[in-house]
Amino acid sequence: MPPMKVLGIESSCDETGVALFDTERGLLGHAVHTQVAMHEAYGGVVPELASRDHIRRLIPLLERVLAEAECTRHDIDAVAYTAGPGLAGALLVGASFAESLALALGIPALPVHHLEGHVLSPLLAADAPMYPFIALLVSGGHTQLMYVTRVGDYRLLGESLDDAAGEAFDKTAKLLGLGYPGGPALAKLAESGKPGRYKLPRPMINSGDLSFSFSGLKTAVLTAARAKELTEADKADLAAEFQEAVTEVLAAKAVTACRQRRLSSLVVAGGVGANRRLRQRLDSAMAKIGGRVFYPELELCTDNGAMIAFAGSQRLLQGEVPPSTQGAFVVRPRWPLDQIV
Repeated sequence: MPPMKVLGIESSCDETGVALFDTERGLLGHAVHTQVAMHEAYGGVVPELASRDHIRRLIPLLERVLAEAECTRHDIDAVAYTAGPGLAGALLVGASFAESLALALGIPALPVHHLEGHVLSPLLAADAPMYPFIALLVSGGHTQLMYVTRVGDYRLLGESLDDAAGEAFDKTAKLLGLGYPGGPALAKLAESGKPGRYKLPRPMINSGDLSFSFSGLKTAVLTAARAKELTEADKADLAAEFQEAVTEVLAAKAVTACRQRRLSSLVVAGGVGANRRLRQRLDSAMAKIGGRVFYPELELCTDNGAMIAFAGSQRLLQGEVPPSTQGAFVVRPRWPLDQIV
């Protein structure tokens, strides 16, 4: 198959991402606009505002990426876009833009699963892992362990039974009175705290399976916070202990998955994968079993068009034929992982 330039469109939540990936030369350009400042006043993502902002950002971002790549729209060979899971309105903006552009240019449009984009994002790095590997996905709404043998073959080994790790970070940050987005704010506060002063549980760390549960940990933080009026030092110590609890559980389960499958490569993807303490724990734990951890570039940990362009390109390279939609399309706000094919 000759080299292809695949445009990636990501609009599943509160980041608008556009990227151009060349199957021969790699990533030619990418740009992301985050809506954090807009949603900060509301303490969380407002779906209608998110959708409207995606509409405003897509064309300027496309023009910026094409300029960076020194390409024109007519150089694009295919368009890949996030079809789910995510916010329905936000997905519709990206999907309609991608499908319309593809129809106008007479090129194929390929719907991509958002989580597949995250799982494959570490393969964009210069030092990429080889198949098969274990993937720990820790994005805002998902905490999952997967056995990955190739593009399209993702076997779910375990996932959170309630709150994902990212959700637990955000909700705990809110309990401590931190700003939005809560996860990064809590991680920053934890750097000045001392873990161990507060005793928080390590949920399901000895459960014997690869499932997770973080809602009880959040409740334990609430109980500690209500016991007395917290000083800033108390909040820092509580944040540090919370972070230790979450990262210890994530590392233990990930290493167990690698041992069970007798694999030495662990891939970590998603926004929480940028957490410094989590990376320290995972690197140390995998080194003890002779393994290694692979991460996406820091700028590709959060939602972005590059991972969607890459995932789409890999499916096209293995011979997948995009559906002939003629401008008709479907988005899937809820798209179970086991339905990725």
